[in-house]
Amino acid sequence: MKQEKYVAYVGTYTHEHSVGIHIYDLDAENGTMEERKVVKITNPSDLMVSHNKKFLYSITDDGVKAFRILPDGDLEEMNEQWIGGMRGCYLDVDDENRFLFVGGYHDGRVSMMYLNEDGSIGEIADGIFHKGVGRSAADRSSRPHVNCVKVTPDQKYLCAVDGGLDHVKVYKIKYGTGKLKLTDFIRGDLDCAPKMIRFSKDGKNAYVLNELENSIDVYSYTETENGPDFERIQKVSTEIEKSNGCSAQVIEFSRDGNYLFCSNAGTDDVVMFERDSETGKLELFCVTPVSGDFPRALAVFPGNRYFASLNHESNQICVFGIDYEKKYALMKGRPMQIDRPTCIYIHTL
Repeated sequence: MKQEKYVAYVGTYTHEHSVGIHIYDLDAENGTMEERKVVKITNPSDLMVSHNKKFLYSITDDGVKAFRILPDGDLEEMNEQWIGGMRGCYLDVDDENRFLFVGGYHDGRVSMMYLNEDGSIGEIADGIFHKGVGRSAADRSSRPHVNCVKVTPDQKYLCAVDGGLDHVKVYKIKYGTGKLKLTDFIRGDLDCAPKMIRFSKDGKNAYVLNELENSIDVYSYTETENGPDFERIQKVSTEIEKSNGCSAQVIEFSRDGNYLFCSNAGTDDVVMFERDSETGKLELFCVTPVSGDFPRALAVFPGNRYFASLNHESNQICVFGIDYEKKYALMKGRPMQIDRPTCIYIHTL
């Protein structure tokens, strides 16, 4: 059987020594990453690969940028487009590569961009600025901040996670006209500051990470005649031992969908939860110190035996091997040095 090959694309802030997207050859069997090259681009704070695996899209200071993925995983620059507002922070694409969606933290904007048949980015289709203030302005900015945009598994809706307003706005995607229509809200708790949403592999559940509350809200998700229906069924803490400095950063599922990983800054650890396939609820599995500062992003390797933590403030990537029987994870080899890592995407060649 032919062994699959992988590359990891790692975005970095480029205001210090880094110059863009680092490309690593990734060995999922042995849990190693070897840097191959760096592609120049300014501040790729988020990036993703299209569902057909042909194109990579990245945030840049001037908008969004498209690259063609070559057979060996190298990137060939295609084009760049302005998004109609301040720089974005998060990207998603629908399954058929019709539109690129951009979340804007700084201006609270959701941008919808046409994608051309050749994979390049087209003009702005729609753009919506979130309005209002959060229910409490204590110790944080409560104006709109779109932290994450994610298309629902049925491809009918776009979830825009707003950390300033303490809720997730749900938009109907009108593919024919290239427009977004507000259809629902997922309301969070006071000052929870939602940061990210993920859906289970079976599409039955949504998981919302709350940055200030250090929690994950678990929802059942169904699509009804009246639109999407989100019902909260559980809240779990990401902060296993209470600490004044904890700040939940990111959640990602294992490739099989059986485990949900969460990174916490301040306590600087990765918490691993096991998902019940029947109920969708989460149960604590293990906690792993990341041996670095501010784990801003993480990725689970194919095969689910390893995960990588991108430690932003200590300028490193650490890889950990998971022992499922004994319920712990240990670091694999020495940390890899990289300036200000922000995001990672593992791509199958």
